[in-house]
Amino acid sequence: MLHDIWVLMVEKGWLLALLRGAGITILIGCVGVVVGLAAAIPLAILRWRRVPAVSQLVDAYSIVIRGVPGLLVIYLLFFGSVDWVQNIATAFGYANSAENAYPFIVGIIAIAAISCAYSIEVIRGALQAVPVGLLEAARSLSLSQRVTFLRVTLPLALRLALGGINNVWQMTIKDTSLVSVVGMQELMRAAAVAAGITRSPLLFYCLAAAMFFAITAASQVLFGRAERHFNRGFSRD
Repeated sequence: MLHDIWVLMVEKGWLLALLRGAGITILIGCVGVVVGLAAAIPLAILRWRRVPAVSQLVDAYSIVIRGVPGLLVIYLLFFGSVDWVQNIATAFGYANSAENAYPFIVGIIAIAAISCAYSIEVIRGALQAVPVGLLEAARSLSLSQRVTFLRVTLPLALRLALGGINNVWQMTIKDTSLVSVVGMQELMRAAAVAAGITRSPLLFYCLAAAMFFAITAASQVLFGRAERHFNRGFSRD
C-alpha cells in the first residue's frame, strides 16, 4: 500500500500538483485579505463616523455580501463580466491573455470582496471599543482630532481588531476553495482532479484536508504571536 501511495504521489507527480495548488490557495488568500483589509479600513471608519448616505451604503454592502453564499458572489462577478471583458480583450488583441488571467483576477476580487465585508464589521466594532477615557485624556492634552485619531484611536482599534482579523483570515483561506468553479487550479481543484484520474478520492481529499489544516494552524501560531506582541503592557482585565 505504501508503495502504491509513493508511486501516485512522487513518481506520478501528484504531490507536486497538490503543493502547487496549496501555493495558489495561500496566494489567493493573502492577496484577498490584504486587498479586502485595505478597502475595509476606510469604509469602516466612514461607517463608524456615520457619514450620511455613505454609512448606509457601506452598511448595505456589508449586509448583502455577508447575507449571500460566497459561491454566489463568485458566480455573479464571473458570469456578469466575462463576456464584455472577453469582447474588449479581443478588440485589443489580448483574447488569450484575458482567457488565462481573468479567472485568477475574478477569484481575487471575489475573495477580497467577501473578506472586506466581514473586515468592515470587525474594524468598526474595534473602533467603538476604544475606551472613551483615553480619548478624553487625549483631548485634555489639546491634541487635535486628526492626531488623536491617528496616534490613539486607530492603533488601539487595530490592536483590538487583531483577533477578529484572524477569524476573517481563517474563513478566507477556506473560501479560496470556491474559486475552483471558475477553473483555478487551487488546492481543492488539484485534489478533485487527482481523485478523479487516480480513482483514489479518500487519499487525495484527506491530503487536501491535512494541507488546509496545516495552513490554518501555522497562521494561528503567527496571529497568536502578533497578539502577544501588541498586547504587551496592556492589562488582561
